[in-house]
Amino acid sequence: MKKMMAPWQRRLGLLSLFLTVITLVITIAINFRPLYVFDIHYLNILDATTVGKTTLLKNFDQLMAFLNNPFAHTLALPDFPMSSAGRGHFIDVKKLFMLNYVVLLVTIIPAVVFLIKLKKQQSLWRLIRPFQWGMGIPVILGFLMATSFDRFFVTFHELFFQNDDWLFDPLTDPIINVLPEEFFMHCFILAFVLLELCFLALVLWGRHSLKPKTNAP
Repeated sequence: MKKMMAPWQRRLGLLSLFLTVITLVITIAINFRPLYVFDIHYLNILDATTVGKTTLLKNFDQLMAFLNNPFAHTLALPDFPMSSAGRGHFIDVKKLFMLNYVVLLVTIIPAVVFLIKLKKQQSLWRLIRPFQWGMGIPVILGFLMATSFDRFFVTFHELFFQNDDWLFDPLTDPIINVLPEEFFMHCFILAFVLLELCFLALVLWGRHSLKPKTNAP
């Protein structure tokens, strides 16, 4: 007889799995360069700057490299001057990036071990209810975003940043002209869709495990 997990082990496993999925989705969404390439044309971003597409992407890539590299401490974009407040905001953003990656690295192994144990114990059905509830998260956030993205965007910054450095002045920080609010809205939409799909996949996996196995003749 297989030894079942204790309730606290299941709760810890579920928490690890939730955090792994959420941070993995965030990692994909914030690094999905094709979305920015698409928005350069879709949002006519080049109309807001004097640089060309190649130069813009070069600066965008350097910004993302700074945000993703824990050993990079200096941010200087060759074609976009930046104020100390603007640079400070990107440093704050970098800290959130690093926090996301740390949570992902800490939880991914416990999450995988948890799934392996559920599968061995034929208990994948335990994923159904928690992730059915979890599927409500992107729906609620998406509704709030659709109602007023401006308010959603402001609230997001008020929750995650302790200062007003995110209120860029285009005169001193022209980088904000090529990072329009609509681009961030598309990033959020991508993250919500991916999160919903991941939660749905886990629900369907749990339901599939309940189907009777048919033995081949």
